[in-house]
Amino acid sequence: MGFEAPRRLVRALGEGDAWLARLPSIAEEAVDRLELAVERTVVPGGRSSCVLLVRRSDGTPAALKLAPPSAAPEVERAALELWDGWGAARLLPAPPAEGALLMERLHPEVSLRSLPDGKAVLEAAGIVRRLWVEPGAEHGFETVAERTARQAKSLRDTAEPAVEPLVTAALAARDELAASSPESLLLHGNFRQGKVLAGDRAPWVAVGPDPLVGERAYDLGRLAWDRVEDLVAAAAGASAARRRINKLADSLEVDAERLRGWALFRAVESARRVSTREAELRWEFASWL
Repeated sequence: MGFEAPRRLVRALGEGDAWLARLPSIAEEAVDRLELAVERTVVPGGRSSCVLLVRRSDGTPAALKLAPPSAAPEVERAALELWDGWGAARLLPAPPAEGALLMERLHPEVSLRSLPDGKAVLEAAGIVRRLWVEPGAEHGFETVAERTARQAKSLRDTAEPAVEPLVTAALAARDELAASSPESLLLHGNFRQGKVLAGDRAPWVAVGPDPLVGERAYDLGRLAWDRVEDLVAAAAGASAARRRINKLADSLEVDAERLRGWALFRAVESARRVSTREAELRWEFASWL
């Protein structure tokens, strides 16, 4: 099977990444083990996984996701099994293969970002609501407090003087919120418009979770600054951002102040991990809160 990793994945992981070097053989082994026929690789694809559009031995379409151990594919599998297709991509029965998830075929070229923003936010709210389920007493998912504690430490260690006031505000918000979580539900963890794709079984389906357990407001923090480039370009971007937070909070019965705090922390924390232009947009959004 001829195979080349998508350039976006190569850039994210680095040319010398050990898993990336093994990816062609991992893909070939998974395809053979699962008796699949490969149609094409999804490009540009993700930054932490590779998705192949395939057909199963009976001819039905499917998608094969291959992810390195650092992306915790087994944690994603556990969440997808718990959701069982309710709001999220459905896993298909398949023999185990290294880092592989066999899922229903969606339309990777059509996400909620193809809709006008107001309609996209409305659809996103309907999807994410379905994902908030009880994780079970013996769940093995990381908690919001655990993940954000690790992120907060890194943020403290790398903050630059120019953005110190925003970093201080974000860290204070995180500490207060993590100390008083009102609920413990399974969350998508990386939910935004681009993570909801068009499907056949259902009009819209969530993909690419980074699951953890905690409060709903955390899961909306990333959605709150979706299409931030449009918000920054608008004459009334600051007020539009605050209206979006209030609208999301009202429609999903989430405390608006908790959502604002998590949106602030998540925007600031992510700004240090993206390109300069993306970071500038996220700092600008955070300054409005």
